[in-house]
Amino acid sequence: MTDKNNKIPFNEDNYTHNINRNNERKLDRRGFMKTLVGAAGVFAVSSLPWGVLAAKELNGLGDKKYPKQKIIDVKSLPIGDAVDFHFPGEHDSAILIRLSEEKYVAYQNACTHLRCPVFWKKDEGEMLCPCHHGKFDVETGAPTAGPPRRPLPEIYVKVENGTVYAVGVKRYEA
Repeated sequence: MTDKNNKIPFNEDNYTHNINRNNERKLDRRGFMKTLVGAAGVFAVSSLPWGVLAAKELNGLGDKKYPKQKIIDVKSLPIGDAVDFHFPGEHDSAILIRLSEEKYVAYQNACTHLRCPVFWKKDEGEMLCPCHHGKFDVETGAPTAGPPRRPLPEIYVKVENGTVYAVGVKRYEA
């Protein structure tokens, strides 16, 4: 122990024996609150652009437009068969299924449980995720069995001049 601390008698009512008067204004509650409010203000201003983007996306104003992409010629896909393709990006796997002469459905080809690929089982008429035996309804993409709880994201398709095109992605509805 140094002699400096021993000069001030310590008792339970003396809470200021360790405060140096020169640094007193730097360590007070007012200074701490100013720093806290300043940091919160900087954080709020810096996150404002992300908040605007999130609000725009949540309000549906951010509907994305994708360029029309050719999937396959109609005569190349028999009724009941399916074909894999990529939409809207090269890394977004999707599946197109021809249900009847004029009815086509397309979904993103990743299970909504753990993103395993989903396969079309023509014989059973259902879409199957082999990882955890999840099944999806081919008409709606809704889960019918297994751990998936959300439907497969639907891809809008359009048939023009004997060709099937992917034209958009249906917005997820909670």
